[in-house]
Amino acid sequence: MVTGDTLGIGDLARRTGVPVRTIRFYCDEGLLEPTRSTGGHRRFDASAVDRLTLVRRMRSLGLGLGSITDVLSGRRSLDDAVAAERASLDREVATLAWRRSVLRAVESGPDRLEVLSAVSDGFAARDVLVRLWRPMTMAPIPAHTAEMFLTISAPEPPEVPTPEQVVAYAELVLLATDQSFVRSLRSSTLVDHERIRDLAALHAEVADACALAFADVAAGSPPVPGAALDRFVAAHASALGAADSPAFRRALNHRTAPDRDPRVRRYWHLAGTITGEPAPMGVTHTWLLDALHRSTSQPVPDLGHSR
Repeated sequence: MVTGDTLGIGDLARRTGVPVRTIRFYCDEGLLEPTRSTGGHRRFDASAVDRLTLVRRMRSLGLGLGSITDVLSGRRSLDDAVAAERASLDREVATLAWRRSVLRAVESGPDRLEVLSAVSDGFAARDVLVRLWRPMTMAPIPAHTAEMFLTISAPEPPEVPTPEQVVAYAELVLLATDQSFVRSLRSSTLVDHERIRDLAALHAEVADACALAFADVAAGSPPVPGAALDRFVAAHASALGAADSPAFRRALNHRTAPDRDPRVRRYWHLAGTITGEPAPMGVTHTWLLDALHRSTSQPVPDLGHSR
């Protein structure tokens, strides 16, 4: 029934297709603000039709009442609310894809159950890896360099992972939570920041050296001296204010020994399984370290003269 310029709840329900009980619920939740007739009945002005229609449409998109309230109050745009809902769904879909691949992995190898139980989903798994590597980005380096380092060291989980990829990620998590492995990383050159004059430049130049070695690594060539290794050594020499020499190379080989730890090699191999790259940065970096190691003798001079 219409009284004056207002609508009764039944009429509002007929005009919008929203059940009366749902309208009452929206009123109780503050989405609609009716007035009361002298008899205590809810009355709605004409704008309630458009408002309720908008609420119904947003609900059909799966938006929650909190998001809808924010849109109606102007605290949030519809675009922002929809984007947030989509991101939430993306995460749910990714989590389901991860769980499905975990189940497939266990089906094909029941002995994998213990390894796979180490992670609940890909997002939680990456958080573990980020916590492992983030301390190595605490030096004064540009944000984009730190982000690139974390992307390489803690790869994003694939949207639709294969069983092999979820197993590899689970093994990465086990490594990242192995305290002896963590201690080994803490002794690596990745955390020896205080001696580096320009850490961002070193990262960039080492990346260039890895790019030079990419083809050889992708082809499975053995690590040997060459232009890529020369670029790698030059990057470290420049960072330490030293000159490239046989003595410097021997000292650098000793200094980078922790980065050749078999567990570090395993880590980068697993990361490559996840990303699917033919020559992941970590694997290429280790290839350069091996080339350096093979080309140097064992006596180890002190690098103190090059500070």
